[in-house]
Amino acid sequence: MLNVNGSLVYEDYIDLIKKNIISNINISNSQIQPSSIDLSLSEECYEIKASFLSPTRNVRENLNKLKIKQINLSKKYLFKKNRTYLVRLNEKLNLPSNIYGLCNPKSSTGRLDIFCRVILDKTDEYEKIPLNFEGEMFIEITSRSFDIEFQKYDSLNQMRLVFNNRINVEDDELNKFHIKNFLTLDKDGNKMKPNLDKGLKISVDLSIENKINAYVAKHKAPPLSFNKVKYHKINDYWKPVIQKNNNLIIEKNNFYILKSKEKIQIPKNMAGEMIPYDTGIGDFRVHYAGFFDPGFGNGEGSYAVLEVKTNEVSFQLEDFQSIARRKIENLYLYYLKW
Repeated sequence: MLNVNGSLVYEDYIDLIKKNIISNINISNSQIQPSSIDLSLSEECYEIKASFLSPTRNVRENLNKLKIKQINLSKKYLFKKNRTYLVRLNEKLNLPSNIYGLCNPKSSTGRLDIFCRVILDKTDEYEKIPLNFEGEMFIEITSRSFDIEFQKYDSLNQMRLVFNNRINVEDDELNKFHIKNFLTLDKDGNKMKPNLDKGLKISVDLSIENKINAYVAKHKAPPLSFNKVKYHKINDYWKPVIQKNNNLIIEKNNFYILKSKEKIQIPKNMAGEMIPYDTGIGDFRVHYAGFFDPGFGNGEGSYAVLEVKTNEVSFQLEDFQSIARRKIENLYLYYLKW
């Protein structure tokens, strides 16, 4: 590999799989995204009493003290709302000294209000994979709005590997890209000035011109099957929110789906990450997944889906209010060979 910095891309993951740096007996190229790789559930699952980290010992040592029961995910199993489960992932790692990793939920996971995060042996942070890490990975899962069926090979999260260091793109460089191409468009496809402040700030669309401004998850809903696509009835799970004013009160413990005011494009040689909590903007979670592959919104721009929840106090959002910050980073130089 070249002596550069940045997040790895598709060809790198192919190479790492061939070298057994990433291993899984049944791994598929379909799991590999432009700058990330989807991770998959194994059959080994446990309901646990409490969340935990394992800074000084292996995950299994803590698991022995906290497990309530073991579950076999070879067949579908219903994960009950607000109960916590730990599942071993199919993928294992044997990282070198110049590659580390980060994990985050996939967008399909975040939009169902599934709280999940990776736990590793002898690490003191969730979702972080240190240099030289070798071993198995576990994912903690808590569904917060719905009862959901999961099964072996379901994919709830993704992993991003970084060579040496992540390199965030400065606001000046992002503005230069916007002048030549675009970062943000309005609803009619016209360029709109990006709100750049240590990354791209995203605003919420709560215009009274919209027929529906948001959806809120219903507290009583039938079970969901995670791997069934275009199967469930929206009205069984979501209530549309129609506003007569350009604002919306986010109620405590409710889960909302909104969209950005801007149509966004991520350059093909960069990737974006939404910051889930940004206390300068508001004390609430605005995104569960938050990772945007290179080329997101390519050519025409795409709205960002905003997954909003507060557990502390209710608060009011106004149309065009900044609600999230997206940091944009450079990719590993391999990408430039495409």
